[in-house]
Amino acid sequence: MRLQLDSLPTRSDFVETVYNVLAHAITDGSLAPGERITQEEIAEQLHVSRSPVLQALRLLKKDGLIEDAPGRGVQVAPLDPEWVGRLYEVRGALDSLAARLAAQAHATIDPALIEQGRLSTRSGDLKRIVDADIAFHNAIYAASGNPLIAENANRYWVHLRRVMGAVHQSSDKRTAIWDEHQEIADAIGRGDVERAVKMTEQHMTSAKVNLVRQLRDKLAQDLAVA
Repeated sequence: MRLQLDSLPTRSDFVETVYNVLAHAITDGSLAPGERITQEEIAEQLHVSRSPVLQALRLLKKDGLIEDAPGRGVQVAPLDPEWVGRLYEVRGALDSLAARLAAQAHATIDPALIEQGRLSTRSGDLKRIVDADIAFHNAIYAASGNPLIAENANRYWVHLRRVMGAVHQSSDKRTAIWDEHQEIADAIGRGDVERAVKMTEQHMTSAKVNLVRQLRDKLAQDLAVA
């Protein structure tokens, strides 16, 4: 395994911390899809016993971030284009509902979120870009007034973080995304329900098509190399 992990500070319960370290490594791509994870190596690098590592791996497996590897052990779950497409269909439905309710309430989406998004785009820092994107959509969930939207949407963010970066790889696309965000926020603020929902649906459809295509292209390249 190529990943280098920092040892953890002394504490009694490491399960949550080990989980977070590994989940972050998976979502930011440090641990690539298909890469094997061994309990022994993780425990050695983090300077913890095998027990919390085993429990953390079980939680990661339950959340769909890792899976059984051929033979024995576990590996980082692949990014399946079809599954990702379905994930974006669910996200699109939740985001459209949130936009509808927020627009009905004439909610104001903090303009600073748009500005931070544009600044993150110019920085080229992928983590900042994804964090800004998530913050914008969470603001719409909050503005909807329905806490169940955020509760359900947030269940998928750990997976969405793995794949959202691909949508932002092109600098042209990054700029377009924040232009779309601005239009959505403006429509919500005006109380233009039809426009807010339409723009949100187009935004999600574009992200889905873009991302699924890129994942399929990546898989085809990998197969060609193999």
